[in-house]
Amino acid sequence: MLYTQDELLMLSNIQHFSFCKRQWAFIVIENQWIDNKLTVEGQNLHRKADDETFIEMRNDVIVTRAVPIVSYELGLSGKCDVVEFHKNENGINLPGRSGKYIPIPIEYKHGSKKVNDIDIVQLCAQCMCLEEMLHVNIPTGHMFYHKTRRREEVQLTEELRNKVRSLCLEMHEAFRAGRSYPAERKNGCKNCSFYDMCLPESFSKRKNVQEYINENLKMINEV
Repeated sequence: MLYTQDELLMLSNIQHFSFCKRQWAFIVIENQWIDNKLTVEGQNLHRKADDETFIEMRNDVIVTRAVPIVSYELGLSGKCDVVEFHKNENGINLPGRSGKYIPIPIEYKHGSKKVNDIDIVQLCAQCMCLEEMLHVNIPTGHMFYHKTRRREEVQLTEELRNKVRSLCLEMHEAFRAGRSYPAERKNGCKNCSFYDMCLPESFSKRKNVQEYINENLKMINEV
């Protein structure tokens, strides 16, 4: 199945969807956006890389920024913060360049390395877009974390690729249905700019219907 141009979703949304589907629904379904200190700092960081005209040669590496990408198989479009083209005989030809090159995307994040994979699914989706566009295999990508100033290599395993495919399918189905999601308390909630709108603690403390009925039956029996 291939998606059409009109069905494409923003690639960056897969990171929101992987982290919190309710957050994703606020942004994509309800067209809401709330900034906080972390989102503003993240936007400023990405703004520095948002220069489509930037091209730099470093030895056998070509560095480009804000590279437009698309995948009609995943139904995503967006930009890579940085793509480095490394000279490699297993790569592809580039116009006006001698030799062959393999593209390696680098995704910039404001904070530090996560214990989960919400950042690397976004990076993997970028690689899969480039693979579809350029007909080349990309085995690795890199994450750069501004807080630690460290660059982390990410192996793009088949397991990770399958997770990206699954997330994209579910995200498209939710978008077509206009589906929202209930609040779910998790680590990182208090750093979310939607915290005051979402109120995850309030929802997590609510009893479900069966708990409510059982509690009231117990009170009646005790009377």
